[in-house]
Amino acid sequence: MISKDTISLVRDRTDIVAVVSEIVPSLKKRGRRFVGLCPFHNEKTPSFHVNPDTGLFHCFGCKESGDVFSFLEKTEGYAFAEAVRALAERAGIAIEEDRTAAGSDAQRHKKERAELYSAMQIAATWYQEQLREHPDATYATEELARRQVDPAHEAVQGFCLGYAPAGWDGLASFLKKQGVSPAVGETVGLLVPRSSGSGYYDRFRHRLMFAVMDGQGRVVAFSGRALPPMPGEDALRDPPPKYINSPESPIYVKGATLFGLWQARHAIRQEEQAIVVEGNFDVVGLHARGLTNTVAPLGTAFTVDQAKLLRRYATDLVLLFDGDAAGRKAARAAETACDQAGLRAQVAVLPDRTDPDEFVRSKGEEALRHVIGQARGLLDYLIDMELDESFNAADIRERVARVERVAALLARQTDPVSREMLREYADRAASRLDLVRSAPNAYPALVRKVMASATAARVRVGPRPSEARVKPRPPGQEERKAIVGALLDFPVLLDDSEVRECLTLVSGESARIVAAIGKCMRLKAGGEKALDGAEFLAQMPPAIQAFASARLAAPAHENIEEARATVIGNAKKLRVSNVAQEARETVLEQHRDAGNWDAEVERAKHVDALVRQRQGMGPR
Repeated sequence: MISKDTISLVRDRTDIVAVVSEIVPSLKKRGRRFVGLCPFHNEKTPSFHVNPDTGLFHCFGCKESGDVFSFLEKTEGYAFAEAVRALAERAGIAIEEDRTAAGSDAQRHKKERAELYSAMQIAATWYQEQLREHPDATYATEELARRQVDPAHEAVQGFCLGYAPAGWDGLASFLKKQGVSPAVGETVGLLVPRSSGSGYYDRFRHRLMFAVMDGQGRVVAFSGRALPPMPGEDALRDPPPKYINSPESPIYVKGATLFGLWQARHAIRQEEQAIVVEGNFDVVGLHARGLTNTVAPLGTAFTVDQAKLLRRYATDLVLLFDGDAAGRKAARAAETACDQAGLRAQVAVLPDRTDPDEFVRSKGEEALRHVIGQARGLLDYLIDMELDESFNAADIRERVARVERVAALLARQTDPVSREMLREYADRAASRLDLVRSAPNAYPALVRKVMASATAARVRVGPRPSEARVKPRPPGQEERKAIVGALLDFPVLLDDSEVRECLTLVSGESARIVAAIGKCMRLKAGGEKALDGAEFLAQMPPAIQAFASARLAAPAHENIEEARATVIGNAKKLRVSNVAQEARETVLEQHRDAGNWDAEVERAKHVDALVRQRQGMGPR
């Protein structure tokens, strides 16, 4: 476990502008901050701000914010500890571990995982060498040639294509020479223990190998595709499965990993859209032809965890599944995952019995881009599936059942836009099945059921913003906000005696924020005092974080004197406001016993008028 002191040291020694500039080349200095095009969403006008003084970033477009560690987590998929280690190595800082028992366990766990990652990387390198050098690798290269995939293509090299020879222990022997224990090989699924006697044999034999990588580009699994049989193989034996995938391991969870995501991550963010296909060759083939924002599940239905992975990079995706019953089933299964992850999903329809790789090879990249451009919303697609699949049109009960299924599909929607269109969807389904004419009693019941589900969902999520009552702002709120903002721009103002005197007028939540600023002040390497922005934000409630992170990344004041004047000027307004409030409370107290409420109101108005006059605000 990395010590807190080490984390602070790494943060202090890291130039966040230098790190961000490697991902955001458009970053330019503007006053005290740097501004560029946001890496988290597509924009033409820069709204992404980085403040080297506080070490924080904030986008005013998509609201992403954080420090240099979270920037690497969000752009490169690092875990927090991995981001710290990467930046520590960059800054030449030795990682100091917590020496507690928990820290020792963490060290042992880290070492064990490092051995697993190392074994997978060694295997990937060996498979690649076999593809280049083994005489039987022609089976693999011929398959690639048939698919029009060049292993030397820049977009294909990142997939670490390889060949697993037909022998039983080629990889096992190589791992042993490299000092990798058979137990480690078994743990990551490279080796399988023999059922009789001792020893291990290779899991993957005579297969074209695809390396599966995690969010940091580490090989965590393999997918091996079957190749044509070699001479002498038993022709009567059942054909091998088309694909064999690594079993799950401590470093690989099938349902939480996407094939090609490491290679596609930057393109997905740039395009603001991911293309999800079914097969490995679909991914590699599309990458080779310029559609580098393509990924695929690994032998499983598209899961919620996989959808959440994509949500880090984009909010939109296109499901480009095979044009057959299995592809339609996969699209139906993806609905829940997309909905729970908050993804806007569309479906691009390919000709029947055609997969994306076949289509792009025969029709070309532009034809496939046209198909993707014609994609329909997932909900529209699923409704049409329910209404278009074969059924007995003469059976009214069957038609009613179809619309009932559409109603159930609509009732599951949580997207507000989809729910607003429930009546329209219900009308369309009934019209397609001629339900209004043939079953007039069933149709009104259906609409009532659909709209009732919409009403129930609306009650669960609360009223719309336009329906919520706007509460009046408490007196002095704007002044306190201005003071806090000025202090966030220049936290060293806390050392100014006149400013500290002004802060005695700040109360409530604002006072707690000011106190937190004071607690999070640190001496930097150069000896000057500065706010530890990450620690400060960690102490702030969610309602304050958005304002504070934006202000720390993009200060409103360019010099300290302006900020100081803001504090002093708004403190004067607060002082007048406080006097007025005391006078108002005194007037009401004096007349409360008499029950003369009309007089109380008139006196309160008089006090307000006097206060406004003193503030130079004039009458209402």
